[in-house]
Amino acid sequence: MTPPPVPLLIISGSLGTGKTTVLSEASDLLTEAAIPHAAIDLDALAVMHPRREPHGEGLAFANLASIWPNYAAAGAERLIVARVVEERAELEGYRAAVPGAEIVVCRLTAPVWLMHERLRVREPGMYLEWALARAAELDGILARAGVEDFAVDNGPGRLVGDVAREVLARAGWG
Repeated sequence: MTPPPVPLLIISGSLGTGKTTVLSEASDLLTEAAIPHAAIDLDALAVMHPRREPHGEGLAFANLASIWPNYAAAGAERLIVARVVEERAELEGYRAAVPGAEIVVCRLTAPVWLMHERLRVREPGMYLEWALARAAELDGILARAGVEDFAVDNGPGRLVGDVAREVLARAGWG
């Protein structure tokens, strides 16, 4: 039996581009439009120590595979996740975890200085220096990889609601 199609929107981008914030706002917009969905910051499904992989991708996908059926049984018809996607090969993990996934990848962009500003607010402490260096490095990796189906600017002067509406519209969800 072929699983039903599941529109799956991945909001990717470097550290500090606003993936989680835009995910939350997009979920609110879908809720307001009465569109059944689930929204998951996939990084939260990979938090543990020690990690067996650099970014916990195997654990994140195993956990997603465990919880997606619960969301679907509760009526979710679509799924939005926030998670960095560095290579197209990573999309196979989503397809395995969410049978019938019809994947669209959005990459959020912002100037490195703004990513750093956001990280300084969000990541005080010992993680900050690593995050600042990784944000610039990852931004270059993502730009070269071109994994996304489209990119949306989440830079200075953009309101989160406008960014989320653009993401949903470009994904064909609104």
